[in-house]
Amino acid sequence: MGERILVLVRHGESEWNKKNLFTGWRDVDLTEAGVAEARAAGHKLKAQGLRFDVAFTSALVRAQRSLTLMLEELGQKNIPVFKDQALNERDYGDLVGLNKDDARAKWGAEQVHLWRRSYDVAPPGGESLRDTAARVLPYYIGEMLPRLLRGDNMLVAAHGNSLRALIMVLERLTPQQIVARELATGVPLIYRLNADSTVAEYKDRGA
Repeated sequence: MGERILVLVRHGESEWNKKNLFTGWRDVDLTEAGVAEARAAGHKLKAQGLRFDVAFTSALVRAQRSLTLMLEELGQKNIPVFKDQALNERDYGDLVGLNKDDARAKWGAEQVHLWRRSYDVAPPGGESLRDTAARVLPYYIGEMLPRLLRGDNMLVAAHGNSLRALIMVLERLTPQQIVARELATGVPLIYRLNADSTVAEYKDRGA
C-alpha cells in the first residue's frame, strides 16, 4: 500500500484575481506571477520528495495550467490527469466579470460579503458554497477517494471554493469554520489519510 497522500493546491494568480474581478466559471489564464506561484508549488513538493500516482483538476485553464507547471517542476508529467467541471470554481452568476469594489457600490458591502462568505446564500444566478459542495463531494467520493484508499498519492489543482468543499470534509469543519478559511494561491496543502479516510497528518506548505 502507498502513503495515501492528498495534496490540494489553489491555482496560481489569474488575470482576474489581479484585477479583483469575480471569475467563477469564466476561463481566464494565469498572470506571470501565477505561473511563478505554480512553479514554486511544484518546487516545494519536489523538495518534500513526493511522488504522485494520479492528478485531478477542473475544466478551467487556470487550474489546468497550474497543474501542468507543477508536474513539470516535479518531473512527473506522465502521470494520469483527470479533468472535470465538478472541481470548477463556484459559479458567481451575475457577479462574474464585476470588480468586487463595484459590486459593493451596487449592492452594498454587507450583501456582497454575505454572497461571498456565507455557506448557503447564493449570488443572483450563481452558486452558494453549499451548492458547490453538492457537486464536488460526490465526485470526490466516487472518483478520487477510492484511489486514495488504494494507496495512491494524488495531486489536485483546483479553486478556492471547490477546495473549501474538500477541506470541510477532510478537516471536519462546520459551515461557519469553512467560510472563514482563506486559501492563498499556489500554496500546497498536504494531507496523509488513514485507511478509513480520516486525516492522519496535515501540513500547510505556505506556512
